[in-house]
Amino acid sequence: MVNLKGRDFLKLLDFTSEEIEYLVDLAADLKAKKKAGIPHRIHEGKNVALIFEKTSTRTRCSFEVGANDLGMGSTYLAEGSQIGKKESIADTARVLSGMFDGIEYRGYGQDLVEELAKYASVPVWNGLTNEFHPTQILADFLTIKEQFGHLKGINFVYMGDARYNMGNSLMVGCAKMGINFTACAPKKYFPDHDLVDTCKAIAKENGCEIKFSENPTEAVKDANVIYTDVWVSMGEPMEVWKERIDDLMPYQVNQKLMDAAADNVVFMHCLPAYHDHKTKVGKEIGERFNYMENHSTIIFTSWVSYLFICTQKSVYDTVSIDFRTERGIDHYAVSLLNSIHIKETLGYLSVFCRFISYVGTNFGEFFSQLFFTVHISHRESPFSDGRFLPWNEQLPPASERTR
Repeated sequence: MVNLKGRDFLKLLDFTSEEIEYLVDLAADLKAKKKAGIPHRIHEGKNVALIFEKTSTRTRCSFEVGANDLGMGSTYLAEGSQIGKKESIADTARVLSGMFDGIEYRGYGQDLVEELAKYASVPVWNGLTNEFHPTQILADFLTIKEQFGHLKGINFVYMGDARYNMGNSLMVGCAKMGINFTACAPKKYFPDHDLVDTCKAIAKENGCEIKFSENPTEAVKDANVIYTDVWVSMGEPMEVWKERIDDLMPYQVNQKLMDAAADNVVFMHCLPAYHDHKTKVGKEIGERFNYMENHSTIIFTSWVSYLFICTQKSVYDTVSIDFRTERGIDHYAVSLLNSIHIKETLGYLSVFCRFISYVGTNFGEFFSQLFFTVHISHRESPFSDGRFLPWNEQLPPASERTR
């Protein structure tokens, strides 16, 4: 039986396949409740802190809306906070733990969120670090399961720079869930060797493969999901763009590449994406490097692309249901899953077809509510079928907490 009480959510390596599947299924259930208009304000009176050392549109909106839907309050901490300036990470963790029931962190090194969790007495969730982005992967897995009905056996291909948070986390998640993972890029953009070895061992246990290729056409053969991300991560200087564009242009996701994949292939992107010149960064890249909009814009603007903004809100509901805190009373912790690209509210349509630009469709309020619910105890089942969550009524003291 899955029991996630009091657990931090820092990286997928810390969780079993069963626990990850539990979170995805719970997200789907909470999403269905939201779509049906069934209230689920199961965390009334609880509060969560949202630390954003890296800015975001989707993640912040999703967490705040997700918290509100669950009856929770949220406090956004960004440039105006004293974290790392006048106050250490350890002191910040202790102070916030006395005021909040859960802490989300979105920032730089993985060591920072790990330190935050070490000194906090409430659950901590990783909203993004340089090394890992576990909440995004839960959202992506919900999208894939909605599309194909299952995760195990899916052929998943990641195109582009796989050395950082998205490449790392997708590789780990796929290995955990029995998804065949292929990273396609020049060899210098492959993930860390030690992490690759770890993932290959996990994949072997779950009956799937971790592969690497420098040939785009061969890599996407039989692919059910083609996934990519921006070629330069947040915080990297503009000077690296020239090298990345030269190296990765052959690995661009475009019509030709999609045609080389399986008939039921879908396209995914965690966003934001510089696929046109309608943003400041996109325009600068285009003008500086003579990059034309029509190379890949069709993937984002085809008539089915609106789907990626439709299924946004189920992930946050789910993650908050099990990772509750263990302070004197029942404290409800908040989940933080990086939200997906949402430009307007189109409801929660479930229209799926070839070329679905799911660019993070499910990375939104549903997963934030997911973490809020998973980390927080409550008296009634969050599931539509009345299933009771596997947590005990008597919460252990913080000194006995296992991280």
